[in-house]
Amino acid sequence: MRLRHKPYAMDRTKEYSQFVIGNPEEHNGKWKELFGNDNPIHIEVGTGRGRFMYEMAKANPNVNYIGIEKFTSVVVDALDKLIEYALPNLKLINKDAEDLTVFFGENEIDRVYLNFSDPWPKNRHEKRRLTYKTFLRNYETVLVKGGEIHFKTDNQALFEYSLTSMAEYGMLLPYISLDLHNSDFEGNIMTEYEEKFSSKGNRIYRVEAKYRTEPAQ
Repeated sequence: MRLRHKPYAMDRTKEYSQFVIGNPEEHNGKWKELFGNDNPIHIEVGTGRGRFMYEMAKANPNVNYIGIEKFTSVVVDALDKLIEYALPNLKLINKDAEDLTVFFGENEIDRVYLNFSDPWPKNRHEKRRLTYKTFLRNYETVLVKGGEIHFKTDNQALFEYSLTSMAEYGMLLPYISLDLHNSDFEGNIMTEYEEKFSSKGNRIYRVEAKYRTEPAQ
């Protein structure tokens, strides 16, 4: 993905600090206080320009959403939509999500979304994949017991890798789709990339993975 430099982006995120949380580590374990309610919290790692998050937030006002995006020139586009819709149940974090335990307390999050993550196809970059075991361990720490990861991609190799990684970690895989747009799954909200890829005829893969509440036998 080629990123267009936007010199105003950093200042804009600081101007709207009520939407883009500049100090997420200070809210570790206290995100429900920031939202002002006890609603469940869902996060998206790599939220991009934010369509998925703001559509989810509009459709589910009783769920709090946090979109995490490391590129300021990208997150500012998500911010523009958030300002437009003035959604009280959506916040953004402009940081790298390498270690979510810095931002969130144990069992603080109810669901993690991973949409069209960088596949990092070279073997030497395996540890950067967002479904690598180190990331799975971090998700498990911040998620409630039995918490879920919902993962979508158009990259078959990454999808197969992720299924193996999740299964080897001991996760349950109650829902797997090898062709989401031609399945009976209802309520799918497309990301910007999903719309682009699917319009080219690319198959979309999706899995819902769930952490065990008890050790695997």
